[in-house]
Amino acid sequence: MKKPKVIVICGPTASGKTKLSIELAKTIDGEIVSCDSMQIYKDMNIGTAKVTKEEAQGVKHYLVDFISPDQRYSVANYKKDATNAIEEILKKGKVPIVVGGTGLYVDSLIYNIDYAEIETDLEYRKKLEKIANTEGLDRLYEMAKKIDEKATLAISCNDKKRIIRILEIYHSTGKTKTEQEIESRKNEVPYNYIVFAINMDREKLYDRINRRVNIMLEEGLIEEVELLLKKYKEFPTAMQGLGYKEVIEYINGHITKEEMIEKIKGETRKYAKRQLTWFRKNKQTIWLNGLDDIQNNLKIILEEYKWKKIQILLQKIIKKKTN
Repeated sequence: MKKPKVIVICGPTASGKTKLSIELAKTIDGEIVSCDSMQIYKDMNIGTAKVTKEEAQGVKHYLVDFISPDQRYSVANYKKDATNAIEEILKKGKVPIVVGGTGLYVDSLIYNIDYAEIETDLEYRKKLEKIANTEGLDRLYEMAKKIDEKATLAISCNDKKRIIRILEIYHSTGKTKTEQEIESRKNEVPYNYIVFAINMDREKLYDRINRRVNIMLEEGLIEEVELLLKKYKEFPTAMQGLGYKEVIEYINGHITKEEMIEKIKGETRKYAKRQLTWFRKNKQTIWLNGLDDIQNNLKIILEEYKWKKIQILLQKIIKKKTN
């Protein structure tokens, strides 16, 4: 029995995934499953570059804006919810399109990784929390990197929850998170995932990142964070996201506004570099040039997808380009 096809569009932040995926969904009657660990949160719209109603152009999006920032949400939760969303889309006779830049989320699907529940050692967690508070989060990040470099490089150096989790997994099981994932990849993958990743010249990508940060600030990122701090008492993971942590530092008077802006831009550029490193590890990935015309990239995707109406669509695309 042939496995259902699922398209994946991944890549670094600010590379144009949203625009391309919406055009693709409109072209092949698809629906989008978000693969972004920050866009899941409610009330966090500006800093996560969440798709707007106007941008979506009527294309249904799943796993966006459905978790409260004071709730915990794991990769295991994501895999379960994303699989349910894919099944729902397939039952409608539509094409599932997974879109985002969170490498762990992408891998959980395309390799069908099972994330075992591990009992928390509270004493060990307190020890790690103490290190973070006295020696800094950078120290914990380096500890995790020495134990499991691959898993650590896939997350933000500000993401205390996930850094601690990498250390806890090794402490509890004697195996790294990466080793556990490799073992779980022996499970059969239920879908035929066709994975595309967007890349572009690094300087142009960094320029797009810088401009995006400026736009977020103009649209009210600082005010968004202030409202979040008033509305919610705790943020297990949400406020570790790029932009939010730096704005909190500014609000608390630890850095100037200029320092905050440069820090957000710098950390986002570093994150984009880590994302590209992560996605390059999948040798089956088909790379797209983010600076190319959208119609060119659509043509590549449709050819790889081998959609039954491809010849008609390709003719339309060629005609559109010549007009």
